[in-house]
Amino acid sequence: MKSKKKTLNDFGGIMYSTDPSFVYEDKNSSPVEALANNQQDLRVMLDKKNRGGKAVTLVTGFIGTDDELDKLGKMLKTKCGVGGAAKDGEIMIQGDFRDKVLLLLQKEGYKVKKSGG
Repeated sequence: MKSKKKTLNDFGGIMYSTDPSFVYEDKNSSPVEALANNQQDLRVMLDKKNRGGKAVTLVTGFIGTDDELDKLGKMLKTKCGVGGAAKDGEIMIQGDFRDKVLLLLQKEGYKVKKSGG
């Protein structure tokens, strides 16, 4: 999921501190707990918006750490033999590989659905 941009209101009015050892502790943030593969509900879709007409296969709905997201993205990119990126809780695979990605994720034990046309 995309993280919300932090504004000054999010810091409780603290704008600047002269204390060099000051660290702001965010009370609202909680550590992301990784779910088991069979509890993840992933969506696989084809996306062409804001990409100059180029198609990418987009995997959304991943809940876990960035390292796990990178690892899953790397596995999908290697199996498909293409490039892509894994960031903001989404995995982008260059090209239309919806069916292949769907099968690969099912073999890994994820609950996967095809969405969006």
